[in-house]
Amino acid sequence: MAGHIPEETVDEIRKSVDIAEVIGEYVQLKRQGRNYFGLCPFHGENTPSFSVSSDKQIFHCFGCGKGGNVYSFLMEIEGYNFIQAVQKTAERTGHSLPEQMKEEPAGKQDPEAQSMLEAHEWLTKLYSHMLRNSKEGKQALQYLLDRGFTEEIIREYQIGFSPTSPSFVVTFLEKKGYHPQTMVKAGLLNVNDKGDYSDRFRGRIMFPLRNHLGKTVAFAGRSLGDQQPKYLNSPETDLFQKGRLLFNFDLARSAIRKTKTIILFEGYADVIAARQAGVENGVATMGTSISEVQAQLIDRYAETAIICYDGDEAGMNAAAKAAKLLKLTGCQTNVARLPEGMDPDDYIKKHGGDRFKKEVIDASDPYTSFIINYLRRNYNLQLEGDRIAYIEKVLQEVAQLDRAIEREHYLKEVAADFDISMETLKDEVDQLKKRVPSAPSQGKQKKNWQNRSIDSQSMHHKLLPAFHNAERKLIANMLKNPVIADKVQEELGGSFNISEHQVIVTHLYAYYEDGHAPDISQFIERLEDESLKNLVIQLTMSPNAEEEITDQELGDYIHRIRMENTDRTDIKSLEAEQKRAEQHGDPIKAAQIAMEILRRKQELKNTH
Repeated sequence: MAGHIPEETVDEIRKSVDIAEVIGEYVQLKRQGRNYFGLCPFHGENTPSFSVSSDKQIFHCFGCGKGGNVYSFLMEIEGYNFIQAVQKTAERTGHSLPEQMKEEPAGKQDPEAQSMLEAHEWLTKLYSHMLRNSKEGKQALQYLLDRGFTEEIIREYQIGFSPTSPSFVVTFLEKKGYHPQTMVKAGLLNVNDKGDYSDRFRGRIMFPLRNHLGKTVAFAGRSLGDQQPKYLNSPETDLFQKGRLLFNFDLARSAIRKTKTIILFEGYADVIAARQAGVENGVATMGTSISEVQAQLIDRYAETAIICYDGDEAGMNAAAKAAKLLKLTGCQTNVARLPEGMDPDDYIKKHGGDRFKKEVIDASDPYTSFIINYLRRNYNLQLEGDRIAYIEKVLQEVAQLDRAIEREHYLKEVAADFDISMETLKDEVDQLKKRVPSAPSQGKQKKNWQNRSIDSQSMHHKLLPAFHNAERKLIANMLKNPVIADKVQEELGGSFNISEHQVIVTHLYAYYEDGHAPDISQFIERLEDESLKNLVIQLTMSPNAEEEITDQELGDYIHRIRMENTDRTDIKSLEAEQKRAEQHGDPIKAAQIAMEILRRKQELKNTH
């Protein structure tokens, strides 16, 4: 419910925003017909079950069942309470709320996690201040400027410096009210055997590591002198799991959505150098190999991923591993080539941003081209055995391509390189295709899955009892047409057979009586029970929800529901009569009634 915010204000703000635009900042959405589809952000999946309707201003996941309006989405994904969700939406639309409706603390945040998050934010500010306003910090600042970091980039990434004193940060955090032991757990402080606390990162240039919402959850520290290790990152904590976050994703998200492309780098220095060069859609893993979660995140937001790792042997191996994992998600995957021994930062410093974009990023190789060249490194092609083994590996890759034109392109290269006829190569690929099914493209996966999900949902409805389907179809039409709701109220009132349906129609009658027009996004605010909200959304987003109902169908549905109600009442009456016969010591009559009850129930079962 709207709480102490006037209902008309809540509705006005909600109606003034496009839910697809809001959700599109978190989920890569693709239009299919009237709705948008994408991967659900609330549960792990590889195929899209998440649907958004701009017309109805609602979302629904056919996989996990979550659904709602723009407020529901923000509350679920950000952990906001209702007032916060309204306020954040109001900020987007330019509406102002009264002062007494200021943002309240998020109800879902664990107190200890909230304390850790706040401490990270305070230290981000402290480190940034120390970089500019301490003697040690100015030395660090000059080092950054000498390395090519601009003042703008330093501010944008909130780069800072941690003082060399082991107790400075400890004292700072204690004065802010944070217990040192909690800060050890947060990865901000160290403690020795004597119980003495010290700053984990003292004497280092500090790079805040932010989550996808722009909140600092960890740090990466680089030493200035001989201090070891040269690079020191925060340990994994409740806030920070390296395999779940991508560096710079919060800043790159809008550019990724605009270009539908993401550039994957190995480290944060490469991301920052690329951003200075005008490449704004770059991200990086947190010092580890790309994980399945990160690959799925990339696939969720981008149609194409370009891997830009170092040009050395280790970089090539890491790029091959990342490319294979991204390819499995269905994401279009390319790999950029750098001269051996150079990383992206080196290349940009030597050749400039324009050449980097044109000669490295734009000239990146498609996955199959890259993997063919990568495989070649493992074989001595002067040896006959190695040549045959290499060709077999290449043909296995080609056999997984969906498009015949792509297969022919690469087969022609193999035929020319090794003087083998196209007929022989095609025969071999055909045999491989029979043994190893081709990897479906992301688009095909999503389209097929969507059809399967719709079919399975329709099947589910068909398997429901006839009266149950009739009630669902009536409610779906009542939600969009008050005339039908009036007719059903007159004929049935609240006499639906399913208890959840009874509650929904009772609220719906009151909603229309208050003078509201059909508006699913507004109506669900009246339902406090999440399962009822999700059921309403599910009925509204079902594949046949847009079909118009005829007067004949309306009458048939009402009749079916009424007959079920009557049959159930008759059976209850017979059961009461059977009980009385048993109490009066008339077992023959009780048995006759029991047989009648069985017959009635069988008839009901047969009509379902």
